[in-house]
Parts: sequence; structure tokens; C-alpha cells
Amino acid sequence: MVLDRQRAPLSMREVATPTAGDGQLLIRVDCCAVCRTDLHVVDGELHDPKLPLIIGHQIVGRVVGETRRVGVPWLAWTCGVCVYCKSGRENLCDRALFTGYTADGGYAEYAVADARYCFDVPRDYTSEEASPLLCAGLIGFRAYRMCGEAQRIGFYGYGSSARILIQIARDDGREVVIFTRDNAAEQTPLDAAIIFAPAGELVVNALRNVVKGGVVVCAGIHMSDIPSFPYELLWGERVIRSVANLTREDGRIFFERIRSLRIETQRTNFPLDRANEALDALRAGDIQGTAVITI
Repeated sequence: MVLDRQRAPLSMREVATPTAGDGQLLIRVDCCAVCRTDLHVVDGELHDPKLPLIIGHQIVGRVVGETRRVGVPWLAWTCGVCVYCKSGRENLCDRALFTGYTADGGYAEYAVADARYCFDVPRDYTSEEASPLLCAGLIGFRAYRMCGEAQRIGFYGYGSSARILIQIARDDGREVVIFTRDNAAEQTPLDAAIIFAPAGELVVNALRNVVKGGVVVCAGIHMSDIPSFPYELLWGERVIRSVANLTREDGRIFFERIRSLRIETQRTNFPLDRANEALDALRAGDIQGTAVITI
């Protein structure tokens, strides 16, 4: 399913099977979970994608010629030599490539990925169960770790990431407060907050709730403008920070964690030729859990 131009539907077509270069894997795709970032790419909210483009960055599939099953995340490649890469912050590399954005992704029968950036999928997860973990899980987990030792965490938006993280937070003995459209302005003390919904006004709502020394973590790659707010909401050593992409170390820690904690994911499956329906349903807020494109 190919994106020829932004703000237009994907088109199904036959393309040549990609060829794996040095250090790359050719992967027969089992499935690819749909992410809100896919919508940001298609809808033109993320600029300058590779075009034409095969979107999708929560890929699970089998390595051609091997029995191994791997997951392909958002981070596709980094330079390895810049100040960010050398300081353990490869997620900030200026030359980075991203699966389904600046490199072809998983809405297809085959995909190619750099072997160094792929993760082995735990055996006790089916491909469909594992696919939402490749972004909703990984990026969500990075945001969760930024909350430090916070014991009472607010989740603003209850999509795929929040459904995964609430299981980890509860296993850690933490309390989670869920905010949706119905109670987004509710007042309640929080040690930290994670903003999943791409609505800038939620940052202000969260600041009103976070206690002194607390953190508000913006977990999305795109967000509407944050309205102005009085300094007193930030005062008291409160912190606002964003999550940008992920590192391979994030993946290593996350997948090690979920080997001992079985994460349940809620999914709605769509065949490849109905990928536009999956995107429309996500755009309309009609998906419970995660839409998954099955091949």
C-alpha cells in the first residue's frame, strides 16, 4: 500500500520485492500495527517524507531464509558518529532514518531493515500480539521511564500506549489516573503525567495537576500548539519534556521486561487491502486498542 502524496489515500500496487544490502534483513511481513504517527505522515503533519512511500513501523515478520522472527521499530538507522550517537542519544541523530517515514515500512508483503535496529520477538507472543509493542510499547515505555519514581501518574489519552503501560505501572505498584475527553480538565494531584493525545491544551491541564517537582512528558511526535499559561503553573521545579523516537537500549530493556511480564494487547485486524479503512477508523477514534494490518 503506497503513499504517493500526502493528504491522499494509499494505493495498492505491485512493486518489486526489496533487496537486502549488507547488514540488512529481508523480512516476510506477518503484520504491521497501525500507529497515530502513520496518520501524521499521511495527513501531512510530518513533513518531507520519502515519496512514494510504504508506511508502517510496527512490523513483525520472519527473516527470509531463517527461522528467526523479528520486530522492526520506528528507528531505522543512525549515523553512529555524531555527538548524539556517541553520547547514548542516537534517538536525536540528525541523520537518522525512520521506518515508514524516510524509509519504506511494513504495509507490504516484504520489508528490508537494518539488522542492528531489529529486535527478536519473544516466542510466547504471536506476531499480532507483538506488533503494537514496536512503537506503542517502546515509545510509551521511554515516556514512562522519564517519570522517574513517580507513584501517581496521569495518562492523558487512553490508546494503545496507555493500555500497555498501565500493565507495567500496576506491576510496579504505581497508581494510574486515566484522563479522556470526558474528564480531561479534572483536577487531581499527580506526581507525573504522560500526554498521549496530540492536543497541546492537555499540557496545561496536566501542569495544573502535577505537584511540585513533577514532570509532564509529551509522548507524541506531533502535537497541536500549547496554549500560553501563567508561570505559576510551571514554578515549583515542575518540568515539561518531550519524547523523541527511541534508542536500541530502550528496546533491549523493554523486551527484557516483557519476558517476565506478559503484556496483553487489544487489537482489530484489517487485511492489507483495507489499510485505508484502518487509518480512517483511527482518525475517527473508532479503534479500540490497536488496528493491525495483517498480510
